[in-house]
Amino acid sequence: MSALHPHHTPEAHPSGPGAGPRRSRGVDGPPAAPRPSRSPGYRPVVDLDSGAVVAVEVVAAPPAPHPAVPGGPPHAEMGVHEGAAVADWVLGLVAEAAGTESLLPLVLPLPARILTAGEGFVALVESRMRRAGRRPRDITFLLGTDLADLPRSVVSPGVSRLRAAGFRCGFGTSMVRPDLVVEAAPFLMRIDPEVVSGVATDQRHATVVEGLARIGRGSGVYAMASGVGTAEDVLRLRACGIRVGTGEFFADRTWRPGERVTPVPEPAASQGREEDAGPRVTEFMVPPVGFDSDTTTEQVLEAFTGDPALNSVILIDHRERPVGVIDRTRFLLSVTGRYGHALHAKRPALRLAESPRTIPAWMTALAALRVAGQDTERVYDDLVATNSYGQCLGVVHISDLIQSLSRS
Repeated sequence: MSALHPHHTPEAHPSGPGAGPRRSRGVDGPPAAPRPSRSPGYRPVVDLDSGAVVAVEVVAAPPAPHPAVPGGPPHAEMGVHEGAAVADWVLGLVAEAAGTESLLPLVLPLPARILTAGEGFVALVESRMRRAGRRPRDITFLLGTDLADLPRSVVSPGVSRLRAAGFRCGFGTSMVRPDLVVEAAPFLMRIDPEVVSGVATDQRHATVVEGLARIGRGSGVYAMASGVGTAEDVLRLRACGIRVGTGEFFADRTWRPGERVTPVPEPAASQGREEDAGPRVTEFMVPPVGFDSDTTTEQVLEAFTGDPALNSVILIDHRERPVGVIDRTRFLLSVTGRYGHALHAKRPALRLAESPRTIPAWMTALAALRVAGQDTERVYDDLVATNSYGQCLGVVHISDLIQSLSRS
């Protein structure tokens, strides 16, 4: 959820940054933090097309709010001490999750009332996350169901403050007005289990889910199905346009990050066209090394020098969409040449990037090779696999496709 980052396969969840744009924790590790009173639970957030685990949802009960002042306004601003307590609680969840040794993006619960806390809470939680070795873009705050009770004048500015600090926001319930979804533009919108549970058997449920998916797709918001219980649910959710989900179909409540999840049903095979035959590009997809679009050339150079096997770096925007790709060979020729470092090091790497060559993740390897062959000057450049939202799922090396198809 960079952000969602659907790059881990259900068969293997490496302990390193693996499936998302690679990141590292702080050198000294997370600071001491108050642990939650009860150990949190974990749910895999799964890409319904590929079966990849794209993020880890942390399940925990938020701290109880301070008692309301009798006769006070129904949505009084959260006090400084209460905001600090919530920030410490969030840090405790991150510290607890750090024990799983998974650098997948986290989806963390957050009481929606925190949106009344103002800039102070945002600065506090950002500082704590960075000290814990987590960049804000690695965190999606899933605002609680009390979100539906807050006035628009609180929700939109509150979401904007969190977004300005780099955090992603998710609406923890779909029971909010569609116009508020469009105005606040959260990163994620969760479809309630009560709606999802009947999607495979009740057309009314399927119609609601399809409508929410269209609202999300049209406004750039991920619609995530919660409470997915059967393979039939997965198939129907796909047909409705939903791309990510959680639920006991994928793993039971004892699941921990890094463990296997139940594979998703294979998509129905197409008939009659040669390019529809053979393996999908998802079988050859590797985790991208992703950077923000405003990353400097010097930072990209460090990535290349630190990993001799790295072919390319993907520059992505705040919604995980690829905006540029930097090829290793051409980049190093520009930067290491005469005056190259002086000219480029402190400037945005986007100046040296080229437009990404994107392919949908459902495409076959044979069709992807044909796409690669259309540009004779960049025929061996990496391809960027994307989902239906145009967001980066992974990188496909042309050499891997050629070797595989030549063996078959």
